Amino acid sequence: MTAPKLSDEEFKQAWYELKSPQRVAEATGMALRNVYQRRKIIENRYNIILPVDDKRSNSFYIRDHLSRANMTLQDGIIMVASDCHYWPGEPSTAHQAFVKLCKKLKPALVVMNGDVFDGVTNSRHPKAHWENVKKPTVKEELEVVADRLDEIQKASTAARHVWTLGNHDQRYEAKLAQSVPEYEGIPGFSLKDHFPSWIHAMSLMVNDNLLIKHRTNKGGVHATWNNVLHSGSIHIVTGHLHRLQATIFSNYRGTFWGIDTGTLAEVDGEHMGYGEDNPKNHASGFAVLTLIDGELLYPEFCYVRDDVAFFRGKPV
Repeated sequence: MTAPKLSDEEFKQAWYELKSPQRVAEATGMALRNVYQRRKIIENRYNIILPVDDKRSNSFYIRDHLSRANMTLQDGIIMVASDCHYWPGEPSTAHQAFVKLCKKLKPALVVMNGDVFDGVTNSRHPKAHWENVKKPTVKEELEVVADRLDEIQKASTAARHVWTLGNHDQRYEAKLAQSVPEYEGIPGFSLKDHFPSWIHAMSLMVNDNLLIKHRTNKGGVHATWNNVLHSGSIHIVTGHLHRLQATIFSNYRGTFWGIDTGTLAEVDGEHMGYGEDNPKNHASGFAVLTLIDGELLYPEFCYVRDDVAFFRGKPV
């Protein structure tokens, strides 16, 4: 017997009462697969969230007017890498370790926290000298970014994949928006057009208590401290500074972390030519964040030393 077709309002009413795809399917006679499809269509059509009451499930939505993605995650691992600055050639030690740990740890969420794309040839900075290193073209960069992200996705098939944009990532669109604004909206003229399987946003808020974004307006050697101090009592996870560290901050509301996620690139790679061979507090690696009952545990790091990646005291 064919299940009666429900109107959008009838489907929404059933969902709000039952809050479960399985229960909606049983109550309406719809196939479970059709329930999932109908839910997605209605959420997109009315710009709403049809929530579930299973605390193990993840809800996810993007508020376009804030360029922020929001997610709930009760129990699971979030792997955060930033400042990849991918160039053609062999992948970095940190990247290889990231892929290996994705396979091993099976994260619920993978976040590339900005500057995945380097944009070396469309930088806003003028050339400072004649260069003896061949810089990759935009096309070559897009190709290597696609290859590296594909490796990560294949190693974390059960995870959601989010790309929070960094200042280097924005070079792609900024160059085009300034040079050919009349081409706005044409496929390919936005960076996200080339990577449709990733969710693109400026920031990601998890459980309303953990914010992941490439950078804040707090810089300097005390950036992680200042980030969490001024956060309004939430955890702040940032990249941009290429440092790998966590700063603890406690007040009467609890204990919170300011976290820098290092760089997935080599510390002294060819992309760092602008560093003028100065000493720097950069570290190659990434962060592994574990949530239990929606709360962040002590942050962990994978750290590269002498071309070997270490996690929890052992080589990866």
